[in-house]
Amino acid sequence: MRADLRAETVALSQRVDQAAKNQLDFANQAEALKGDVARLRGQMEVLLNDVDAVQKRQRDFYVDLDGRLRKLEAAAVAAAKPPEPPKPDPMQETRDYEAALGGFKAAKYGDANAAFLAFIKNYPNSTLLPNAYYWAASSHFQMKEYAKAADAFAKVAATWPNDAKAPDALLAQGNALVESGNAKGAKQVFEKLVAQYPASPAAQTAKQRLKKK
Repeated sequence: MRADLRAETVALSQRVDQAAKNQLDFANQAEALKGDVARLRGQMEVLLNDVDAVQKRQRDFYVDLDGRLRKLEAAAVAAAKPPEPPKPDPMQETRDYEAALGGFKAAKYGDANAAFLAFIKNYPNSTLLPNAYYWAASSHFQMKEYAKAADAFAKVAATWPNDAKAPDALLAQGNALVESGNAKGAKQVFEKLVAQYPASPAAQTAKQRLKKK
């Protein structure tokens, strides 16, 4: 009996020792697993941080690339666009006209004619255009270029019939035709002047010229 009891006691003690050993092994394994989990979490955090850093670098790269492309596109558009011409001096037109008229008053008719023709070319939309043509024609007349003068005066009257210079231009055209020996043409112009602008001072002069014919 005692021998059996001792044997059972020994066996039980061994089982208890084995169970304790197993518990210790489980505890060690659990700690090891905890360590592995902690290490994996650390590695995962590092990887996530690396991914975030890579994504941020990619975003920064694309933002920078987009900015550079926009600058290049803007530069290309600017290069393709022709430069704007300098804005004209609004007073230059008046100065050029006065300079040409000054040449006429100084009896420099050749210079005045050239200056008025340049004015006509440079300022095709000027309100002074009828005057410029009139004085250019007058320069021809003063230089005894009567045929050119007659044509130029006719252009003034035909192009700007409502301008104040139109009656004077017709009178001057008639005078140029007289000087060139075309009395018949002059008579027709004087009659036209009287018919179109009967109340103008130029028409009164034309009437006197017609009475002398």
